[in-house]
Amino acid sequence: MGLFGKLKAALSKTKDGFAKKLNGLFAKDKIGEEFYDELEEILISSDVSVKTAMEIVDEIRDTAIKEKCKDKDYVIELLKNELFETLDYAEPIDFTPPVAIMIVGVNGVGKTTTIGKLANKFVKDGKSVTIAAADTFRAAATDQLSVWADRAKVRIIKSDEGADASAVVFDAVSSAKARNTDVLIIDTAGRLHVKANLMEELKKMDRVLRREYGQAKIVKLIVLDATTGQNAYSQVDAFNQAVGIDGIVLTKIDGTAKGGFIISLSYELEVPVCFVGTGEKLDDIEDFNAKEFIDALF
Repeated sequence: MGLFGKLKAALSKTKDGFAKKLNGLFAKDKIGEEFYDELEEILISSDVSVKTAMEIVDEIRDTAIKEKCKDKDYVIELLKNELFETLDYAEPIDFTPPVAIMIVGVNGVGKTTTIGKLANKFVKDGKSVTIAAADTFRAAATDQLSVWADRAKVRIIKSDEGADASAVVFDAVSSAKARNTDVLIIDTAGRLHVKANLMEELKKMDRVLRREYGQAKIVKLIVLDATTGQNAYSQVDAFNQAVGIDGIVLTKIDGTAKGGFIISLSYELEVPVCFVGTGEKLDDIEDFNAKEFIDALF
């Protein structure tokens, strides 16, 4: 199954709900103010934020009125274009080596699995990769990450449970520089903004990374569980305030009918979606493609 096929399958729950509602709307065969109000409601019910849904529908309405067009297919194309431009609004990230990627997020979103998949992906792209096991807070975190590092056939820098996470980052950076490693991926403990000590630890890790690895591009990626929906806003905001978020990795999109939240989240926070998980296997992660994502919804 190709990338589009995987993405389409993963988005099937979101697509089924969205497409069914759109078909019901167009079956009324009347495009007027009531139509646009219902279109806005459909977007919101798919977890697009109210603010973004209103902006999208306003653009479609204005264009349709200007072009004096009420054709169903034309309006659908307008909708697809607006959704694409909204999702594609944030600047993409350049992962040209050397690059250090700090992976952050709350517990249970799939950070460890994502790190293993990303390591494997970069290796397949011809890059050398080192993983830093800087989640020294959670029991067995390092052991689990070591399994994924072994699967991806990459080096891992680790320490004992309870060790200073920033010291692990320091050691990993020293190793990456000595070996001219292309990609350093840093695991961090899952945390919430209410855990002030863990957020301070994250800030310290960020400072060490910037001080010791100035020659590398430093990227902070937050892993988001798609089933979280609109609640992801508070997660991104908390981590953004702590260390700044550069991009998003989206997981578990096959488990939700409300995948539309990512459209407004990326647009309103001006943070691009970089990668998307499409399954449980080592190869099931892909570069995010906004056009393919939108096409998979129709």
